[in-house]
Amino acid sequence: MTETPRPFPLPSQALAALSERSREIFRQIVESYLANGEPVGSRNLARLLPMGLSPASIRNVMSDLEHSGLIFAPHTSAGRLPTEQGLRFFVDAMLELGDVGREEQERIEAQMRAAASRHTFDSALAEASSLLSGVSRGAGVVLTTKSNVNLKHIEFVRLDVDRALVVLVSDDGSVENRLVDLPPGLPASALQEASNYLNARLRGLTIGGLRAEIEAGRQAMKRELDALTERLVDAGLATTVGPSDARQLIVRGQANLLEDLRAVEDLERIRLLFNDLETQKDVIDLLARAEGAEGVRIFIGSENKLFSLSGSSMIAAPFRDGSQKIVGVVGVIGPTRLNYARIVPMVDYTARVVSRMLDGGRS
Repeated sequence: MTETPRPFPLPSQALAALSERSREIFRQIVESYLANGEPVGSRNLARLLPMGLSPASIRNVMSDLEHSGLIFAPHTSAGRLPTEQGLRFFVDAMLELGDVGREEQERIEAQMRAAASRHTFDSALAEASSLLSGVSRGAGVVLTTKSNVNLKHIEFVRLDVDRALVVLVSDDGSVENRLVDLPPGLPASALQEASNYLNARLRGLTIGGLRAEIEAGRQAMKRELDALTERLVDAGLATTVGPSDARQLIVRGQANLLEDLRAVEDLERIRLLFNDLETQKDVIDLLARAEGAEGVRIFIGSENKLFSLSGSSMIAAPFRDGSQKIVGVVGVIGPTRLNYARIVPMVDYTARVVSRMLDGGRS
């Protein structure tokens, strides 16, 4: 859907302006499109609607909806589809979200924790991407940083009188070195003491989770460590350098996008979407926009320049580490006729599972 329809009022205003029959006809057009991607005409709507309306009466309402920019005719046929603005209106004002059932919640959590226990936390993120791909029949995506991997060991190594190297070893075998300034007068034994204190509390936490753990036990740490060693512990956890902030994009299930293609223009749209997904920087930038949200964000079609040609949608939600800092995003990318009612709560729940795992299962 590439045409630019007329602007229409904000959702609350537009909804109030629609009569009951207009809302029901618009809902049926959108739900039919989300179910099968096909235009729906007045005769079919007459059979679907609970109220008894003639095709002629329905055509009059459809004409008003089209004038408002909510629907359009893709061809010369009498069938109508929602515009991108119509989809946005439906999602913001009329969408009734489903629930993630208890059995499905347990399956998601079990599969992600199994992936993490067999391999690394990155494996759990890849599993999250695959799960969302399977549910949506779209592409599952995860944006994260290297700082999300679980830590295995921390070591402070003195370089000179006022500097030390913090060596961070992750579960996946990767090693990262960070420089820290040493407090004046710090005894040599303090470096080993700080290393021992942190390693005793790692338990496979991420750097963010470990920060939260130390902060929660601040008073106990003051009793166990002297003030200079406490400052060293804080410095070792606070310092971040280049690679730890590098973005990592995980995409699974692109092949799902090739299923259920109905026309040549569908194939062209998917080809354009594949090109979008290959341009990782643009996808990362778009996902990063969802990091500022409290919950799920939905991007529809040409609302974002990345999808202006392919006419695709993205549903994404941020996840947090143990200190409640947003450290990544999970989501789904697919055609605009995604099953929003099902996928939105699935993305939200998956993001919450990832957050719990990053917090050591406590949240």
